[in-house]
Amino acid sequence: MNIAHAPTAGDARKAHFTPLSPISFLPRTALAFPDHVAIVHGDLRQTWSETYRRCRQLASAFRGRGIGKGDVIAVIAPNIPAMYEAHFAVPMAGAILNTLNTRLKAAEIAFQLRHGGARVLLVDREFSELVASALRDFEDPPLVIDVLDETYDGAGQAIGATDYERLLAEGSDDFEADLPEDECEPISLNYTSGTTGDPKGVVTHHRGAHLNALSQIVTWSMPQNPVYLWTLPMFHCNGWCFPWAVAIQGGTNICVRRVEPARVVDLIELHGVSHMCGAPIVYSMLVDELERRGRVLSSRVDCMIAGAAPPSALIEAGDRMGFDFLHVYGLTEVYGPAAVCVKQPGWADMPVEDRARLNARQGMAMVSQEAMCVLDPEKMEPVPADGETQGEIMFRGNATLLGYLNNPEATAAAFGGGWFHTGDIAVVDPDGYVRITDRSKDVIISGGENISSLEVEDVLHKHPAVSVAAVVAMPHEKWGEVPCAFIELRAGEKAEPSELQQFCRERLAAFKVPKVFSFEELPKTSTGKVQKAILRDAAGRLVPPA
Repeated sequence: MNIAHAPTAGDARKAHFTPLSPISFLPRTALAFPDHVAIVHGDLRQTWSETYRRCRQLASAFRGRGIGKGDVIAVIAPNIPAMYEAHFAVPMAGAILNTLNTRLKAAEIAFQLRHGGARVLLVDREFSELVASALRDFEDPPLVIDVLDETYDGAGQAIGATDYERLLAEGSDDFEADLPEDECEPISLNYTSGTTGDPKGVVTHHRGAHLNALSQIVTWSMPQNPVYLWTLPMFHCNGWCFPWAVAIQGGTNICVRRVEPARVVDLIELHGVSHMCGAPIVYSMLVDELERRGRVLSSRVDCMIAGAAPPSALIEAGDRMGFDFLHVYGLTEVYGPAAVCVKQPGWADMPVEDRARLNARQGMAMVSQEAMCVLDPEKMEPVPADGETQGEIMFRGNATLLGYLNNPEATAAAFGGGWFHTGDIAVVDPDGYVRITDRSKDVIISGGENISSLEVEDVLHKHPAVSVAAVVAMPHEKWGEVPCAFIELRAGEKAEPSELQQFCRERLAAFKVPKVFSFEELPKTSTGKVQKAILRDAAGRLVPPA
């Protein structure tokens, strides 16, 4: 046999090729650790064998309702068992999972449901009023399924055709999920504001989800049977692929509806949490809670941190309290974290200021990516590793989106030259580590959430007193960044900051509302373009809100 022409079809191909998909992790873990606790939520203790059975039933129930390949199933829920199970059951049914941001307004939810064409919508009761408002004008709404979480004791009425447990009971636990025929079939649809005001639907695939989940384990040296605490929203980039990664290692998922510092600290101690993820604000709140109690954690916790670069004070305080930080970087388009600031052995002995400076960088590509480069976007050539020459961060590899749903123009622009363009400006330090020098000019990252400044500006421009509005990031000790609005008023018009804040609150999610308003003539170029670089500098000199 000529080795260059080995057989690749028929029985031989069946024996040596299997499409990659994270749904293959679940049956293996159920076999390896059937009685190990997979999910903890309130009084619930659910094993991996039970989780596998429930996911098969749910996938079977979806199929029984006529849902299959290419259909979108949306979920709006906090970090509860149903959200976790959906990450397996939806793709097991051949469908595409669309996790919705619980912090959005009804109009934003409505846009995403229409644009994605969701056929089914799982709704936690806390968000039933929001969803009812979002669906008010739908002629052909999705099938709504109520998720009745026993730990929720707030307001909210059932609005669905049935509830989650009744739907699950329709299915068979003998259901056997087929792997996708093509491993690059879509597995997930996530919406991101990106650099424009209109949300873009990021379509990711089975292969990328499989490989990025493995990549997270390798990057973190995650051991067998970890105890993972869900402070990171599962709706955000599918929880950075950790629903699937924790399953690979037969871990235990500690679910919480919301991040309440006292509750989280108690759960860390009660369950011996070994791993967690989140934005700097999450860890800052936990450090404050531990300082308030005058104690440190009884065992150390491995913590992935992303968003704004962690300040030195947080790294020092977190280390003292028992948190070991690993700084990662990424975007929704690359399945969440796709780069890591790999710690070098000598860093631990450095002063905290030096450690913080080194650890705050974006580092290098994770193993699921072929490469992360800083390229001159015009010449598409790498910039020199001199720590000064700026370029744009670009990715190429297995964990990169298929494209933007129904947006060929944005897809073509994002993949120009055979690389995914992040829009983030960076330099390469002499040691080869990438360091961001300027975020994408129209995106503000506040508490780990992306805010499109263009979206906020569009709302402000609808106010009758506003002539020109420009929104930029203002540094904030607690949230990393918050929106700051610079306003030119129309001649003869007046407006107070409180009036504009209220105007925005009625039209935007609360975290997108500018915290500071400055009324002045905006700096512009000779062509009339607002010079946001000048405004960003000005915002840094303003007094941020408490």
